[in-house]
Amino acid sequence: MKTKALSVILSLLICISCDFRKSMAKDLVTGMVTRGNGLSCESVTLTVDEKTVQSTRFTYGETFHVNFNNMEGFVSVAGHVFPGMSLLVTGQNGDTVLSTQDLYAEYAEGMDLSPLLLISTVTVADPIHSNGTYILRVNIWDKKGDGVFTADLDFTVVPNDQIQVWSDQLSYKEIYLYSEQRGKVITDQKARFNENIYFLIEGLDGLVEENGSFSVGLGMKVSDADGNLIIDEEDLLGDSGYSYEQMHSQLSAHFILTGSQVLNPVDVEIVVWDKHGDGKLNISTQLLIN
Repeated sequence: MKTKALSVILSLLICISCDFRKSMAKDLVTGMVTRGNGLSCESVTLTVDEKTVQSTRFTYGETFHVNFNNMEGFVSVAGHVFPGMSLLVTGQNGDTVLSTQDLYAEYAEGMDLSPLLLISTVTVADPIHSNGTYILRVNIWDKKGDGVFTADLDFTVVPNDQIQVWSDQLSYKEIYLYSEQRGKVITDQKARFNENIYFLIEGLDGLVEENGSFSVGLGMKVSDADGNLIIDEEDLLGDSGYSYEQMHSQLSAHFILTGSQVLNPVDVEIVVWDKHGDGKLNISTQLLIN
């Protein structure tokens, strides 16, 4: 009788050991759902600018990372493992917004990192837009085995609330700041001296057409905390005519602050007006220059 009981227990342990990398977990803070079959992960975290975050609300232009910490279960070949990772972002209607086939395709010789950290990166910019909710699906698989691991995350994108916009008869999709040198959208209102800073307007609409073209004015004022004018441009565009596609695609103004000292915060004001109609946009924000 003892031998039979021992046999049953050993069989049960073998079954459990075969399935120990099967998992399903939900983060009650972020709502992220992870599932593993053959692959396991110590933890999955979200980071922005190398800081762990628990919010799934991101500012347009912001980049966030999904970090799969200490992944295990990959088949090892000569001390190397061969992970694959795909990324899919869909809208609320299930339409595909962003898709990548294999973020680790370049590692043909495998990886020998220990502990193994895998990272997927999402920048919430065109074709992703603000005032929308999206679903991120990350798929991880073993190129030398059968193990898989998935993560699903709902996230929302919002416009930069530090940029104030007053609109009359004109509409737009996105308004944001962009650093040419850093190649990224400015979401923290921090800029640098000698940096080319763009104020970008996308999806401008409501302009009046005249003789097959559109014409707008674009004024800019930049002043320090004492109200001293640093830049004062009444109209950067002149009287040129533009097609609808040019106006709707992207309208921009940019400036560079040279030197090494300025009284912060710096006020930036942009005025856009329709030269064939009465439409107008007033845009303002503050920047910290260092």
